[in-house]
Formats: sequence, structure tokens, C-alpha cells
Amino acid sequence: MAWQTSPFITLLSLLILLFMISITTGTKKSSYGVHNVNGYKSRKLFVFGDSYADTGNFLDSQAYEPPYGITFPHQPSGRFSDGRILTDYIASSMNIKSPALYSLRNSSDLQFGINFAYGGTSVFNTFLKEPDMVIQIDTFEELIKQNIYTKSEIDSSVALVTVAGNDYYPYLYNGKSIEDIFVFGASLIKQLSINLKRIHSVGINKIAIGLLEPAGCLPGITITYDKCNDTVNWIAMKHNEMLLQAVEDLNKENESAFVVTLDLYNSFLSVIETMQKHSTVENVLRPCCVPESSIYQCGTVDERGQKKYSLCDNPELSFFWDDFHPTQKGWEAVYKMVQASLSL
Repeated sequence: MAWQTSPFITLLSLLILLFMISITTGTKKSSYGVHNVNGYKSRKLFVFGDSYADTGNFLDSQAYEPPYGITFPHQPSGRFSDGRILTDYIASSMNIKSPALYSLRNSSDLQFGINFAYGGTSVFNTFLKEPDMVIQIDTFEELIKQNIYTKSEIDSSVALVTVAGNDYYPYLYNGKSIEDIFVFGASLIKQLSINLKRIHSVGINKIAIGLLEPAGCLPGITITYDKCNDTVNWIAMKHNEMLLQAVEDLNKENESAFVVTLDLYNSFLSVIETMQKHSTVENVLRPCCVPESSIYQCGTVDERGQKKYSLCDNPELSFFWDDFHPTQKGWEAVYKMVQASLSL
């Protein structure tokens, strides 16, 4: 006698099978996290700014040379670090891959957004004649006019902005007075506010902007790696105070808050302080990749192929990778501290 299956059991089994198929085909595990392979359903991340967010747009930079990328993806990828940076961690929190690089884009890889950030640039045109933030936004607006994304896709998108540090460096290195720096800072914040309004006007309803890091603690500023430069940190703090006020004003002008701030300043200091207390590294402010002298940088080799830098044994024990940028481990620790502000 054959086994008789009831219609109810058959229907239930079919529903369970369809459910399991939808689970296995609807998402895919990536190196950054889980993302929806159906691109039109994924949230988008649009990125503007400098090397703290650039995942490879600066094609001629030292970030495309060894030893950059030794931790991830185990070769140079254009990230100014040994591995993942802030952009990667924010994309992961959105369950998407890091967005496509504008410099290397093609029409088939834009489903997670676009990264316009370019190492060395800032709000105004700095020492690099490359796309500053205004030009990055110009390019973004032109692409949106081409209708490559729907209105609903833009409405649900997030923008990341990390910018302004490079604007201050010429003033610091040229010995400008504090008064001159603050006058410049005010104009910087004014332009930055205009830029944030422009991003919002396209339809993006959430913008995350990083406060300035404690620039006085960057190895390239401390030089001897012994202690942070209090004056430079004070300038960064004043910039952040002006930026926080500008963000508050922008949010008041709208029915709902559309700009959130990522406190890189206190996050950097907190991670550095924790490492100073518990790390086995003798000098936390010393980067993993150290040039032989000020005329070289991390990754420099001479005409004979000889390295003009030294490298630490384990980047995971260092907060800074080079003179200005955190390691992957450093960025991971910072991201964990600012994650709550994102509310993604």
C-alpha cells in the first residue's frame, strides 16, 4: 500500500521549500557583510570627501602601492590604510558592499551607490588640483539628472561626508595666525553648509558628516610621536564647534533633521587613550608604516627598489597606519564608537 500524503501537508511542504529558496537567493554574504543581490532593493551610499572616505578614486596615489592593503584585500586597493576604512564599515552596517568608485565606475556596478571621495582634496581646492567637494557634488548632480536612480532609491539613500582637514594644513604649515585661521574656518563652514544643502536638495534625507579628528595627534603633525600638539587640536575643536552649530541650524531649517555628525574627534582620542593604557605597543602615536625621513612617505622606494620606510610586525597593534591615517583596526574601533550616531 502506497503512503498517502494529505493535500495540506503537500501544500505546507511546498511553502516551506519556496521560503527556503527565497532566503538562499535573496541575500549573499560578502566580505563586508550581507547584501541584497537584487540591486534595486538595496539602499545606496553616496560618499564625498577626502582620504578618510576614498576607497580608491585617487588612482595615482601611494595607496595603490605596497604596503597599502596588506591586511585587506591583501594588495594595494587605493585605500589609505592597511585595510578597510570608515566607508567600508558604514556600508557594512547598511548590509551592502562598499559603493562603486566614480573613477572606475561602469553602469553595472552602481547598485550600492557611488564613492566620489578623493584623497587629498577638501572643501576648497587645496594643494592637489583634483576634484574638491564642490566638483564632487557637481558630478553627483549630473549623474542624478541621467536618471540612473529612481526617486525612491535616492530618498532612502545615505550620504557620508569626511572633509575639511586638508583645508587647514596649508595654514598650519605656513605659520598663519590663529585669527587668520579662524576667519578662514568661518568661510569653510559656510561653504560646507552650502554643500550639505546641495546634497540634501537632490533628495538624500540622511547625511552623516564627520567632525575633524584631533589633528594634533596625527603622526605627521607630532613628528616625534611623543605627544599630541595641543594648539592644532584646539583649532580642530573650534572647527567642530562651528560645524555642530551649522548642522543644528540646517536641521532647524527643515521639517526633520537630515544631518547627523560622527564624532571622530573624541572617538580618536578615546581609542588612543585606551591603547595607551592596555596596548603592548610602546608608542601609540607612532604609525605602523614609518618613512626613513621627512622627504619620504609610506610606500616610497628609491630607483634601486630599496624601501625608504619601515613597517611594524602587526598592524592590528597600531592605531595609525601612516602619517595621517588609521589602520583597519583603528578604523574599526572608531566606527564602533560612532555607530550609534548613524541610526541606520
